[in-house]
Amino acid sequence: MAERDAVGVGGPEAEGDSDAPDSDSDSENGRASGESEMDFLRHLLSRTLGLGSEKPEKVLDELTLAGVSHFMQSEKCKNVVCMVGAGISTSAGIPDFRSPGTGLYANLQSYNLPYPEAIFEINYFKQHPEPFFALARELYPGQFKPTVCHYFLRLLKEKGLLLRCYTQNIDTLERVAGLEQEDLVEAHGTFFTSHCLSSSCRKQYTLDWMKERIFSSLTPKCDKCQSLVKPDIVFFGESLPARFFTLMQSDFQKVDLLIILGTSLQVQPFASLVSRVPTNTPRLLINKEKTGQSDPFMSMMGLGSGMDFDSEKAYRDVAWLGDCDEGCTALAELLGWKNELEDLVKKEHAAIDAKSGQASEARTSPSPPLSRATASPSPAPKKPGTSPEKESDMGSKAE
Repeated sequence: MAERDAVGVGGPEAEGDSDAPDSDSDSENGRASGESEMDFLRHLLSRTLGLGSEKPEKVLDELTLAGVSHFMQSEKCKNVVCMVGAGISTSAGIPDFRSPGTGLYANLQSYNLPYPEAIFEINYFKQHPEPFFALARELYPGQFKPTVCHYFLRLLKEKGLLLRCYTQNIDTLERVAGLEQEDLVEAHGTFFTSHCLSSSCRKQYTLDWMKERIFSSLTPKCDKCQSLVKPDIVFFGESLPARFFTLMQSDFQKVDLLIILGTSLQVQPFASLVSRVPTNTPRLLINKEKTGQSDPFMSMMGLGSGMDFDSEKAYRDVAWLGDCDEGCTALAELLGWKNELEDLVKKEHAAIDAKSGQASEARTSPSPPLSRATASPSPAPKKPGTSPEKESDMGSKAE
C-alpha cells in the first residue's frame, strides 16, 4: 500500500474489496463500483499504451505559472478540475503522515499499535477502535481553519471555473471554505457523516453527533442497535466511494485545465487521475517537489503516462515548487485575484473566530453584577437565564 499524504488530509484510503455490509443496496453499489473500477483500469491501460490518443499539441504559450494564468484567462479554459492532498492543509496545523519527528506515524507510540498503519485499517478498527478515536480527538474537524489554498478553490468556484475538486483530504476544510457537496469528490471519504457498521442497521449520524461522543471519550455506539459507529472515511481495506468512479467518467472528458495541489501522487487509484485528462489538457502542479513523473524506463519504451516537466518533449506540464499557499497566492496575483483572495481569507477567518469566541464567551461569562443603583441588602430575585449558546462546529458550516 502506498503511503498516504496526511491524516485529516489524506484519509486512510484503501484498495481492494470492501468490508462494508452486504445489504441489497450495498451489493448494488458494490457492483457499480466494481464495474467503474474496471472501466478505470481499461481507460488507464489505453492511455498508457497510447491507444486512440490525440496528437500532442502545445496549448500554453510558455510552460510557466504565467503561461497557465494566460490560459486561464482565455476562452479555452472553462472547466478546471483540482486534485488536492496533504499540502493544502498542513499550514492549518494538520500533520502529514511521514515527516521525521513531526509526522503522524512518528507520534503514535502511545497507542501501542502493532504497526503505525494499523490505526487506519478497518479490521483492526473493528476490534480496537479506541486508538483511532483517541487520535481523532486531537485532529477532529472544527479545530482548524481553511488555508489560502482552500479559499483559492472557493474563488475558482465563484469565478465559474471549478468543475470539481477531487480531494484526498478527510478534514472537511474544503466544505468549511465554502465548497458544496456537488463541488467535491471526497475520494478518501469524510468526517462529515458517519454510519453504524451493522449490516442490518447502517444508521447515519451527523458531524455534531460524532464530535460529542469523541470529545466525551466515548466509543461511538449506535443509538438503535449499539453497534460501532465509524466516520465515513475510507480505511485501508475499504473501497473508494462510488461517486469517485462515477464522476471521473464525465469530469475528465470535460476538463480544460488540471491543477494538482499538495499531493505526492503516490496513492492509487487517486494518483492515476492525472492520466485521464485529454492529451492536450495542461496540468499544473503546485507542490514542494516534483511528483507524478513517468518512470524513465517506461518512458523510453513509450509507456509513460505521468507528468513530464523537464524533457525535450514536455509540452503541457508545469511545476511550481514551494509552499502551496504561496503558490496559490502567486497564481492569484497573475490572474489579478490577489487582493480578492487576501480579503476573502481575512473575512472568513474573522467570521470563524467571532463564532468561536461567541460560543466560548457564552459558556464561560459570569452573570453581570448588580449596579449600585439597583443593589439591595436583600437577595435580588434571579433573572431567568439563557442556556449557553451551543458551539458551532466549523466542519458543519457548509450545511
